[in-house]
Amino acid sequence: MSFKRRFAAGLILFLAICGVISSARAEPFKIVGFGDSLMAGFGLGPGDGFTDKLQAALRAKGHDVSVSDAGVSGDTSSGGLARLDWSVPDGTQLVILELGANDMLRGISPDITRKNLDEMLGKLKQRKIAVLLAGMRAAPNLGADYQSAFDAVFPDLAKKYDVALYPFFLDGVAGQPALQLEDGLHPNAKGVDLMVERILPTVEKLITAAPGGS
Repeated sequence: MSFKRRFAAGLILFLAICGVISSARAEPFKIVGFGDSLMAGFGLGPGDGFTDKLQAALRAKGHDVSVSDAGVSGDTSSGGLARLDWSVPDGTQLVILELGANDMLRGISPDITRKNLDEMLGKLKQRKIAVLLAGMRAAPNLGADYQSAFDAVFPDLAKKYDVALYPFFLDGVAGQPALQLEDGLHPNAKGVDLMVERILPTVEKLITAAPGGS
């Protein structure tokens, strides 16, 4: 092969490799918010839900991300486990796992919540998907024993699977009428703003630490 042909072939290969790298870098970091009505933006207008506002906040910080909403209103941990595989598509790099509030509101045994979340974390680990486990806290009126057992589920599982824990998803919003809808359970748009502001540093750390993050 002549020098010119070898040079041309090498140039084509180089450009092809550069194209692959460029294409890979062009792909946004994929996050899935997997949860219940708190994730799904119950009672809020377009763009006011948690995943939309988290995506906007991350992009404003310079992160090339897409944050998908896989929240289902009314979902329990059992429902989440049943739909996990198809709700979290291949290529997902981080899951914010937020389930358990409806278990607590229905008085479901914390042992069942623990078992379901344990299985979900195991499945995500097998798929090599990073997880941010968003904790929930039991209402005091359910009794001290229930509260203690339920609240312990999230830190225990985060430690078991060595995943990041955000201790309380409604931190700063729960019990604050000005940040909640009239039902006293779900955040309003201002409440979501505060939730995003508080969780943002943790999400940024996970993006930076993950392969393909920035």
